[in-house]
Amino acid sequence: LASSAASDVYKRQMLYLRSFLFNLICYGTLAFGCLVTSVVGLFNRKITIPMWNKGFIPFILWNLKHVAGIEIEIRGREYMRQENVLYASKHESALETYFMSAFLTKLVFVLKKELTYIPLFGWAQYFYGMIPVDRSAGGAAMKNLLKEAKIRLAAKRPIMIFPEGTRVKPGTVSGYKPGLLFIAQNLKVPVVPVALNTGLFWQKNSFLRHPGKVIIEFMEPMPDNLDKKDFMDELQKRIENKCAELNAESVKNYPHIANLLVKEK
Repeated sequence: LASSAASDVYKRQMLYLRSFLFNLICYGTLAFGCLVTSVVGLFNRKITIPMWNKGFIPFILWNLKHVAGIEIEIRGREYMRQENVLYASKHESALETYFMSAFLTKLVFVLKKELTYIPLFGWAQYFYGMIPVDRSAGGAAMKNLLKEAKIRLAAKRPIMIFPEGTRVKPGTVSGYKPGLLFIAQNLKVPVVPVALNTGLFWQKNSFLRHPGKVIIEFMEPMPDNLDKKDFMDELQKRIENKCAELNAESVKNYPHIANLLVKEK
């Protein structure tokens, strides 16, 4: 028993140490990258894309695997497209916002306008081409979102939206919003659902990075002949059911993370 307890203490200490080292490298690199982007973007916005996708992000990804012990597996690659597509993704962690562009080149996210006000970080988002949305602007926000989405798609940049509008804990749902359907119908682009299990390894507002395999799965595009309610119901069903499968698979392979999964009551 004493040996087992000592082993548990050692594992916990290593988890904190690895998390500390990775966070230091990750956020240090992000800060430096945002600084460089904020300067370079003033002169050439296009060059900020390869700067991140071929430089900063691969470096952080290497450390994610070799320091934090987190590996990323991509499933459903046959449904991945690098242009003329709208991705509807579950959002559980900062991990998908940092690293998705390593697999979808030139990807842009729809994000809260307030994030672009953050010094350096927000400026880098702007120069990279992210699409800010003012949630308080109502119908005007949707018109502007449609305008900006059209510009990005014309530039052959895929767009990713988080239908719930915020990060949620694994096993929970925060209500899917239909804004993405408005864009898809007006711009006539397919909607590809994306499920993931990132919140089990990189928790929201947590210092710890739990070792294991993160899975991001792309699924068959949504049918384009459904009305608004049926479309959103089917989208939520597909994403949530697949997330539940991925969560169950992860807990089976890594029992120690079971407490991170919110159980339905």
